[in-house]
Amino acid sequence: MIVRIALLLIAALLAPAASALGPLPAQGTVEVYFTPWDDAEGALLRTIGAAKRSIHVQAYAFSSRNIAWALGEAQKRGVKVEMLADREQATKSEHSLVNALHDSGIPIWFEVRYASAHNKILLVDAESADPVVVTSSYNFTFSAQARNAENLVILRGNVPLARAYLDNWRRHRRDAVPYSR
Repeated sequence: MIVRIALLLIAALLAPAASALGPLPAQGTVEVYFTPWDDAEGALLRTIGAAKRSIHVQAYAFSSRNIAWALGEAQKRGVKVEMLADREQATKSEHSLVNALHDSGIPIWFEVRYASAHNKILLVDAESADPVVVTSSYNFTFSAQARNAENLVILRGNVPLARAYLDNWRRHRRDAVPYSR
């Protein structure tokens, strides 16, 4: 009996961890970029440029002028843009563009619950029939494109995945505090 319990415990420890959501269906398309060789920033700019209704950003570091400009342009054409940012990175980095994004009218909340709010995601039209989820190691910075070895994955057309990411974004938003200098 003790051996059987030990074997069950070992099997449980060695079993792959299941997602809290369970498996999600494989749907849509997948694009993969590896920097510095691939133009991940260009892919992000095209994705932001194609947004019709909403963009939800979750950023650790944000200093890319090109991406900040694209988000501002999306907002000007009526796309609802909202951002969660790591407070430490946003307020301590001299290169952070979070202040400029806020000053342009983009609502921003600071994540303060965690030692590091290290998510790097972009959700485009997440509640539509054709959502886009961007997830990566790629910070929204010049260095992520030009100096670092990073990855960026763009998943298009997977509604359950987009809803899971949006629900998670909203959970983080509930724990975040409004932008302040």
